[in-house]
Amino acid sequence: MILEQKPGPAQHFRPDEAIGAALDGTTRGGVNRILTRSNVTAMKRAGLRPLSYRLRTELGIEAWHWNPRGSWSDPTHRQGYWTSSAELGKPIELSWGYRLPRRGDTGDQANNDDYSRLTDGNRATFWKSNPYLDPIALRDGMEHPQWLVVRFEKPHPIDTAVIDWGSPFARRYEVQYWLGANEDDSAGRWITFPNGRVIAGIGGTAQLTLADRPVTTTHVRVLLEHASALAPRGSTDWRDRAGFAVREVSFGLRRGDGSVEDAVVHAPSRTRQTFAHVSSTDPWHRAIDRDLDLEQAGIDRIFASGLGFDLPIMLPTGLLYDTPENVEAELRYIARRQVKVSRIELGEEPDGQYASAADYGALYLDMVDRLRGILPNATFGGPSLQSAFTDTWMQPEAPRSWDGWLARYLQQRHRLADFGFVSFEFYPFDDICGDISAKLIQESALLENAWSRLQQDGWPVGVPRIISEYGFSAYSGRAEAEMPSALLMGDIVGRWLSLGGSAAYLFGYPPNAPANQHLPCAGYGNMMLFLADRAGQARQPMPSFFASRLLTQAWAQPGHGRHDVLAAVFEGSNQGDVTAYPVRRPDGRISVLLVNRSSSRSHQIGLYSKLQSPTAARVFGPVTIFNYGPQQYTWIDKGEDSHPTRDRPPDEQHIATGPVTIELPPFTMAESGGSVP
Repeated sequence: MILEQKPGPAQHFRPDEAIGAALDGTTRGGVNRILTRSNVTAMKRAGLRPLSYRLRTELGIEAWHWNPRGSWSDPTHRQGYWTSSAELGKPIELSWGYRLPRRGDTGDQANNDDYSRLTDGNRATFWKSNPYLDPIALRDGMEHPQWLVVRFEKPHPIDTAVIDWGSPFARRYEVQYWLGANEDDSAGRWITFPNGRVIAGIGGTAQLTLADRPVTTTHVRVLLEHASALAPRGSTDWRDRAGFAVREVSFGLRRGDGSVEDAVVHAPSRTRQTFAHVSSTDPWHRAIDRDLDLEQAGIDRIFASGLGFDLPIMLPTGLLYDTPENVEAELRYIARRQVKVSRIELGEEPDGQYASAADYGALYLDMVDRLRGILPNATFGGPSLQSAFTDTWMQPEAPRSWDGWLARYLQQRHRLADFGFVSFEFYPFDDICGDISAKLIQESALLENAWSRLQQDGWPVGVPRIISEYGFSAYSGRAEAEMPSALLMGDIVGRWLSLGGSAAYLFGYPPNAPANQHLPCAGYGNMMLFLADRAGQARQPMPSFFASRLLTQAWAQPGHGRHDVLAAVFEGSNQGDVTAYPVRRPDGRISVLLVNRSSSRSHQIGLYSKLQSPTAARVFGPVTIFNYGPQQYTWIDKGEDSHPTRDRPPDEQHIATGPVTIELPPFTMAESGGSVP
């Protein structure tokens, strides 16, 4: 392996900005269990100094009461639109999500324990779109049609629709069916039923004869184009007349007596009702809607915990399911607390909620205009994409790439510069069964493709790029508790910073327990620095802990010093097994991180340098080499009782003189550091 200057633009990073960890929301009692003094002390030992605070409420289609103190738009009934108090008071220790009773989605990406009000069989409930996307609120001069989709488990013949409108109703809308092999068919398209276009809707219960002959389909969409702007009787809030409201929908076959043989199953249960999905949701809710099973650590508790190492934190806000007033209050509170915040991430995983990228972009720009200047040293960005490869869901009229659609919308508004950073989550594999070595090798290409796709989608290289969360998979499994989890971490951090990425945040910061969430063949494991005991306290360090230590204490020099990225060129074939990431540290040492992703092949790496001359010179000691692999760690898969059977720190070796050769057994990572000519 020959060390060289990196070709192209110079890349550098600072560890206390670039190599971090993410702390997410949790379930009931989770915050107090996680943020104990002993757990925080253990977590800090990993050396992951930058902290990203994640917002689970956006995944759960819930509003975030970031401060339990605040006010309702309808205080008499303790309901409406909530604004947390920006006034300083008792430190905020805990906060919660609140369910949205005007929800239209059957499923969500958090606890997934709520249901759609479109197919719940209750005419007293209804779905309502987000009023902040109405033209009276946005004023961006662009169309933001809303929609609802129902999906049948098997194809059904449809010739009739029954739409029970709330207020405001749609005056102009279209009822459409999906023509495509499946939801992901890039050639699929929505076709309006022969009689499915309505240009003068009057609300109430509308029964529409869509076609003279039934059309067999698995999906029906109602595309909502122009609203009545009529609020329910007695309303005094402008938001009540903005958007669209639908109480219930039915689709099926018209009987001879005029009734409808309904293909929709109506039930107040996500597992029994016909699946529904919507474009947006009204953040209106009530005090009784607090979800005790969706906890967030209080803002003050996050800063007081010490997990941020007194460095600026990346802080989240709501967006899709929150109000601008509540977000503005959050930032004013932060300003009054005078705590350090580096970046404000607006929303989380809007692509995972199948929101329109143009809708997200419009809400984002409206929010930024409102927030600018409150925290002058912080930058705004997002959207923490669920994946850098997300395609738009069943919206063939839009660009195929969700992120590309967002960039195009911002460019049309001449506002791309309002994104101070672009962020995404990186969980490369849903399936973590099979050949894990091959997946580790594949991961490298996937990360490089993610980098390239951001540029192809329209994001300039000068916009900082952040991996807001990363791990093996969004699902738990054995590989996350075995050596591959350490190898994956080393490869993601090393490659991302070598490409020019600004930061990467490890997910799985707190202690956790083995689980299997998806495929039985994946076995038991989890993303975690420490295996937890029955009380949730750190019991045993995991491979990601020791990988974190190698990255932050050996490969990088701890602190804020500038690290210059170098290049490593292999001569001969290592069969694609080994990756290497050399850097020049502030103390002048050259540090190389090596990762052997093969589960069966060992490699001997002779170290050469072209850093000072055009010809490769052998590198001699003194150097220090750390090795971490199966000799130090093994895991036994025994279901919920899975645990390490060997759990030692990396092996440390000193080479005082002579040529440097690094031994890399299978599934091993190593760090070599010394003065290299």
